[in-house]
Amino acid sequence: MSRSKEMSESAKGFTAEERAAMKARAKELKAEARANKTRADGERDVLAAIAEMPASERAIAGRLHEIITASAPNLWPKTWYGMPAYAKDGKVLCFYQGAQKFETRYGTLGFSDSASLDDGALWPVAFAVKELTPRVEEQIAALVKKAAG
Repeated sequence: MSRSKEMSESAKGFTAEERAAMKARAKELKAEARANKTRADGERDVLAAIAEMPASERAIAGRLHEIITASAPNLWPKTWYGMPAYAKDGKVLCFYQGAQKFETRYGTLGFSDSASLDDGALWPVAFAVKELTPRVEEQIAALVKKAAG
């Protein structure tokens, strides 16, 4: 079997959404490689990604953006696989994955291994976000502050 046929068959293993996410990530890496990417560029990219979401997810992602940027102003907004994300020292610390993007039941607020959330031998790194109540917003703000160190 030829290498190109092999690659073609392996690519069929990804869903259209996964292929789109990989293409978005490749585009992001090219943009990051350009010199002088600023915080404002990242903010613009995140707000554009949020604007493309369905209304229900857009509301949650927009509010999460406000909570995260207020709770940890040292984090830089950026996109990551087409999702709103927030980085520290160039590494993604947390991100919002909308439900529709990967056809899941709910959107999630996720944290990478760079997040300072370690708590014993087992701790959560992703949280389902179905609704943003004042209590949930407080919990998210506390998690983001802890994650950002």
